[in-house]
Amino acid sequence: MFNKLKDIETRYEELGALMAEPEVMADRVQWQQYVKQHADLTDLVAAFREYNKTAKDLASARELMADNSEPELQEMAEQEAGELIDRLAGLEDRLKVMLLPHDPNDEKNVIVEIRAGTGGEEAALFAADLFRMYSRYAERQGWRSEILNTNFTDIGGVKEVIVTIEGKGAYSRLKFESGVHRVQRVPATESSGRIHTSAATVAVLAEAEDVEVEINPADLRIDVFCSTGPGGQSVNTTQSAVRITHLPTGIVVSCQDEKSQHKNKDKGMRVMRARLKARAEEEQRASVESTRRSLVGSGDRSERIRTYNFPQNRITDHRIALTTHRLEEVLQGALDDILDALVTSDQAERLRSE
Repeated sequence: MFNKLKDIETRYEELGALMAEPEVMADRVQWQQYVKQHADLTDLVAAFREYNKTAKDLASARELMADNSEPELQEMAEQEAGELIDRLAGLEDRLKVMLLPHDPNDEKNVIVEIRAGTGGEEAALFAADLFRMYSRYAERQGWRSEILNTNFTDIGGVKEVIVTIEGKGAYSRLKFESGVHRVQRVPATESSGRIHTSAATVAVLAEAEDVEVEINPADLRIDVFCSTGPGGQSVNTTQSAVRITHLPTGIVVSCQDEKSQHKNKDKGMRVMRARLKARAEEEQRASVESTRRSLVGSGDRSERIRTYNFPQNRITDHRIALTTHRLEEVLQGALDDILDALVTSDQAERLRSE
C-alpha cells in the first residue's frame, strides 16, 4: 500500500509542476485536465503526508522513551507515543478507504424513480412521503431537483414520480436507496385503528451523458397523447405528453408534466439514457460478480431494504441492522446518519474483499 502511495505522491508533484509550465497553461483543455487530476489526489496525498509526519513524531517520542536520563521527559514521551499510535492506526484505516476503487458514477446527478407498491391508496400516500423526504434532503444539501414525470392520485398520493436531483456527489449519497421501502402505520382512511403494511419502490439511477449511451433513433418508438390528471381527468386537449419505447429492450418512459411536447421528449430521453446506462452496468456487474453480493444489497427492487414503523417512531434498515427512533426527522430530510452508516458498511465490505 505504501509503495502505491509514494507513487501517487510523486505523480501529484509532477502534476503540480506540469500545471505551471507555459505551454500547458496555453492549452486550456490540457491544463484543466491536469488541474482536475491534481485536485482529485489532494486529499489522499495530504492524508499520506500526515501519516508520514505522525510516524516521524512517533519515532522521536520513542527515542525520548529510551533516554533514562530525564524521567519526566520519558513519562511525557510515553503518553505522547500512545496518542500517536492511535492516530497512526486511524490514518492507516483512512488511507485504505481512500485507496478503494472509485465509483465513476459517484459525482453524477441522479434520477430517482418512486412508485407505489402493494397497499393501494396507502402505498401511494407513502410514495408521496418518500418523494418529500428526498426532496427535503436535496434542499438540505443545496442540490437542485426537477420533476420529470408524476402520476398523482385523487387524495394526494403518488402512483409514480420521477425526479432528477443535481448536485455534487448526489449519486454517492443516494445510490443505496434503491429497493423496496415498507411502511407500517394506521392509514387515515382506517376507522378501526388497525395497522396496515404497505410498500413503495425506489430506483436511483446515475444520470447518463449523451456520449455515454448511444441510442439509435431507429430503435425508438415515440408516441404522443393528451396529458391526464388524477383519476384520468384530462389536463389539456393538445397532444403534449410523450411515451418513448426502446424497442430492443422494451423499456418504456412516459413524460407529461410539461405543456410542450418537445420538453417532455427531452425529459423522457434523459430518463431513457439513465435506464439504459443502469441496465448495461447491471449486466456487466452480473457477468463479473455473479455470486458476490455486497453487504448493502444489489439495489434490486425485489429486496426489502427499510421499514418505517409509525406507531413505534422507528426506522430499521435491514441491510445493516440499523435502527433509529427518529422517524419524523428522517421524513423531513434528516437522512445523513442512515446514509453515512450505509457508506461505512459498504467501505468495510469492500476492504474485506480486497
